[in-house]
Parts: sequence; C-alpha cells; structure tokens
Amino acid sequence: MESINKREAWNKGKLVGQKPPLKPKDIWAIRIHLQNAHAVRDLAMFNLAIDSKLRGCDLVSLRVRDITHGNQVLPRAMVIQRKTQRPVQFELTEPTRTAVSAWLEKSHLRGDQFLFPSRVARSPHVSTRQYARIVHHWAESAGLDSSAYGTHSMRRTKATLIYKRTKNLRAVQLLLGHSKLDYLPRRTMSRSICKHQ
Repeated sequence: MESINKREAWNKGKLVGQKPPLKPKDIWAIRIHLQNAHAVRDLAMFNLAIDSKLRGCDLVSLRVRDITHGNQVLPRAMVIQRKTQRPVQFELTEPTRTAVSAWLEKSHLRGDQFLFPSRVARSPHVSTRQYARIVHHWAESAGLDSSAYGTHSMRRTKATLIYKRTKNLRAVQLLLGHSKLDYLPRRTMSRSICKHQ
C-alpha cells in the first residue's frame, strides 16, 4: 500500500483572519520605543504607515519624490495604489514629516530613490515580507502578541480611529482608497472597532 505524503497546513498553529488595528496607547508605546532606540528609519516607516493607510506593497515601494518637494516633506501626498490602480491621497502629520525628514537627512536619498531601500543587494527596496517582520517587531516592542498583528493593522489603525470619532464610513472608505464603496460593510467596521477597543 502506497503511503500518502500529507503536507502540513500553512496556517497550522498560526493566528489567521482579520488583524486588529493598534490602539492609541500602543501607537505611543511603539513610537517611544523607536525614539529611544534611535531607530530613525523605523520611526519614519511606522509614522508613515499609520498616516498613509497604504497597503504594505505600496508603502515599501514609495519613492522619495512621492512625499517630498525639493527638500521639504509634503503635508499631503498622493500615490497610485498597485492593487486598484487608483490614486489615494493622505495627510502627513507633523510628527511624520519630522521623522521622515530625519530619515532623509541620515540616509542622503535622492528624489528618484526608494524611500526605504533594502539592505539586500538584489532587492531595490524593503520587501513586503521584510516589512511584515518589522511590524511584528514593533508589536513586540509594545508588549503585544506579535502574531495577532500584521501589516494590515497599520493600514487599519488610523481608519478605525477616524471612524470611532466621526462614524462616517464613506469617508473612511475613501481614505483607504477602496475601489468599491460597498467594500467594507458598516457592520464589519463596527464589530471590528467594538472588538478591539
């Protein structure tokens, strides 16, 4: 009788499903940790991930010129999303602009270069996989269960905070750049917010 090779499920022992957004206290814990560690690149990446609400693939492929004009970091930027091929606009808060400016000053990047270049020669910018590992490290630094958080947690954090404040689902959908306005049912967003308060 032939023995059948059974492969283990890719998600065995892993937490799967929708990743929760960060709470305000977690955001501050991560920021303080990164500031104390003098992690200039990571602080710029973290702040930009929260402010931009971009998917991981769009965040890691940002170029310096996407968020700057000359030597100034823009208060607002617009990028074309890879998944939907639609433009999405976002605001860069003062702490984000300060962190990104510090990173640009340290890294000496030019406008046409990737904002977060890879340290691996064969890759032009930080990969989405590497970004996911960085996010897990951030979660651990805040004392969180890193397996419960992912790159989408960064994308959902500011959107969730805005929804809690305004209860305006359409505005949140537009901020996230969803191609279909019925993409995220109100019930799902409300349930997610209640669950992770």
